[in-house]
Amino acid sequence: MQALIIEDEKPAARRLQRMLEKLEVKVITTLHSVEEATEWLRKNQNPDLIFLDIQLSDGLSFEIFEHTEVHSPIIFTTAYDEYALQAFKLNSIDYLLKPLDDEELAVALEKFKKTRFSNQKEIDFKTLKSLLNIPNSDYKKRFSIQVGQHLKLIDISEIVCFYSENKGTYLHNKSNRSYMLDSSLDKLETEINPEIFFRVNRKYIIAMEAIADILTYSNTRLEVKLKDYNEEQIIVSRERVKAFKEWLQ
Repeated sequence: MQALIIEDEKPAARRLQRMLEKLEVKVITTLHSVEEATEWLRKNQNPDLIFLDIQLSDGLSFEIFEHTEVHSPIIFTTAYDEYALQAFKLNSIDYLLKPLDDEELAVALEKFKKTRFSNQKEIDFKTLKSLLNIPNSDYKKRFSIQVGQHLKLIDISEIVCFYSENKGTYLHNKSNRSYMLDSSLDKLETEINPEIFFRVNRKYIIAMEAIADILTYSNTRLEVKLKDYNEEQIIVSRERVKAFKEWLQ
């Protein structure tokens, strides 16, 4: 049996390799980053089994599977919450919580051997991301704003809202300042985390943490008051009220 280890902590990777060799598993190689693993998997035949850590030196290991096809069964070696992972065990071979235990490793390998020739489903890494509540790494983490001859970086956590005005799109931050963006609200909706931001109407996208108060505006609409922004009344459009309430929960 040939296995691949993807683990950014070199001492942990060496320890796992020694444990596997005692169990007569040949480790082809050990990879430490998303970039390194993606490149290797593109150029080499899929191994019998992959031991996979979730957090690597340059990002989440799920990114590997978004850039290249992988058909090998996976055993997770991770410190993530066991209950969320347990819900996903039907689609993976097993998971091992760090620090790794010799007996648990042996049991996981036996499970792999029993299912090796069965027709298992491919691992759905997007579903696993959701189960682990791991944010999409593709969402914007900051915006760069041109201010005169300077480039100002604004972290996503500093943003109160985005709004459109006079055919322009603006970002408003906690310092109560607005900056023009080279984008549209429609495009921004696809670039920012929907767990953090919500499009309340055609003109505004607001941040959950910036909400100061929510008032009944009419029988079918709501008014939202934001911290550090009082330029204009913000009304949740009638067709978005239900989704807005679900988002808040």
